[in-house]
Amino acid sequence: MAKPSSASAQTQETRTEAERTWLTVPELVDVLGVGVGRIHRLLEDKHLLAARVDGVLKVPSDFIAGDEPMSELRGTLIVLADAGFSDDEAMSWLLQPEDSLGVAPIDALRAGRKAEVRRIAQALA
Repeated sequence: MAKPSSASAQTQETRTEAERTWLTVPELVDVLGVGVGRIHRLLEDKHLLAARVDGVLKVPSDFIAGDEPMSELRGTLIVLADAGFSDDEAMSWLLQPEDSLGVAPIDALRAGRKAEVRRIAQALA
């Protein structure tokens, strides 16, 4: 399996990157109830992943479960980094439909398919 390309086919079961809701750092402060410094530590420690969207650092709302980062996300981000993915490549892979899953990996993670997502991510190395 190859690293993600920017042109992945959209399926009916999942949304594309552009169709997802993105949260700015100030919005994350409100949602998570922590300070800006804590948000940056969550990003540094790979509990969250952010991208620049229109020049602003943002995190997909799909990465949040209730009032904290999805617990399944950190391990998956580490597996992707170990497979040689940059943060931008990891973000794209998580949000774009993955043929072997039938949905975007983040949607599979949210549906409780952590082991399957990580197994596929490991195979990308």
